[in-house]
Amino acid sequence: MSRSAHRKRKALSLICLMLTLALMTGVLPERARAASSTEIQKELDTLEEQNAQIQEQIDAIQSQYNASYNNMKSVAEQKAAIDQEMTLLSTKIETTNEQIAAYNQLIANIQDDLDLAQNELELLSQQHQERIRAMEEQGTLSYWEVIFEASSFTDLLDRITMVEEIAAADNRRMEQMRIASDIVAANQLCLEREKKDLEQTRIQLAADEETLEEKRSEADELLRELEKETEEYELLLAESEALQDELMLDIAAKEKELKEAKYDEYLAKLALQGENPPSSASWISPVSGYTLTSPFGMRLHPVLGYYRMHNGIDMGCAQGTPIYATRAGKVTVAAYQAGGAGNYVSINHLDGFASIYMHMTHYVVSAGETVSQGQLIGYVGSTGISTGPHLHFGISYAGTYVNPLAYIY
Repeated sequence: MSRSAHRKRKALSLICLMLTLALMTGVLPERARAASSTEIQKELDTLEEQNAQIQEQIDAIQSQYNASYNNMKSVAEQKAAIDQEMTLLSTKIETTNEQIAAYNQLIANIQDDLDLAQNELELLSQQHQERIRAMEEQGTLSYWEVIFEASSFTDLLDRITMVEEIAAADNRRMEQMRIASDIVAANQLCLEREKKDLEQTRIQLAADEETLEEKRSEADELLRELEKETEEYELLLAESEALQDELMLDIAAKEKELKEAKYDEYLAKLALQGENPPSSASWISPVSGYTLTSPFGMRLHPVLGYYRMHNGIDMGCAQGTPIYATRAGKVTVAAYQAGGAGNYVSINHLDGFASIYMHMTHYVVSAGETVSQGQLIGYVGSTGISTGPHLHFGISYAGTYVNPLAYIY
């Protein structure tokens, strides 16, 4: 397996690990309102750890991407050098072609010289033959005949001179014929050598061009592989970064949830300490025209006859007075409690606060129902442990009762 394939396989394995962690994160149960800040902090720590792992993965892929990009850049530079060499070779080929054309012209010129020498040789041969033919037409002529046929000493000298001149002319013509023949042979040899050199040049140029073309093809193929590898790393980076973005959103949401949980715990602590947690919500009185007959706090129970905590206020009203939801929320209880609250309704306001309404004649809502602020939920009565028509109204935060008069006016 190549190093490139090994790196990609390792990167893909790490991505799969990150996706698995992300899926695990996705199935983590959402925190209920009752979850503690400690539990949320543990979940947040887990998310932060996963984020760190994803960042390591991003850094690793980025490093591999940079290496691949640098390799691609190096190959591109090598290919540029090859392209430059190919350009130089093309120039060399063009120059060689021009040289070949010049050689062809030179060969043509040499051929003209050869033709001229050949013509001259033929002319000399023809002249020699004509001279011999003329002498033959005059009869058989020999050196002794020239001497013995002389009529006088002067004629003898003239005949000897003529013979010498004829011999010298013959020698000159034969030398010229030999030189012409040597020129023809030399030029023919030169022509063959030039042709051979040109053919070798053509072969070498063709081989060089083929070698460079192979190098360029190899560089092109390597570039395509590196481009593909770089694109794969870019895709891995995009997937990892998208995964990290999603995880960062989860972390931000979890941090907000942690902040809210800590604030809820702070408010619950206030409630346990007997203080009234602040509420930014708007509250309304559940009944109108009431008289406060018993406040929030310790009191002597009017029926049981001993002191105990009164976890609400008693609002004296006429029998059948309409009772309204003090705030919007979800009805958690709508039931009858014998020997206590009688007919009562409890509403969860979904921010840590809840309200309770007791001693109704009857209620007109059901558990699980969502109600709006000011919605009719029942009527004032005296069911359960009660000495007369009134509404026992209570407000709690995180399960601890607080003074309702801190919220309604």
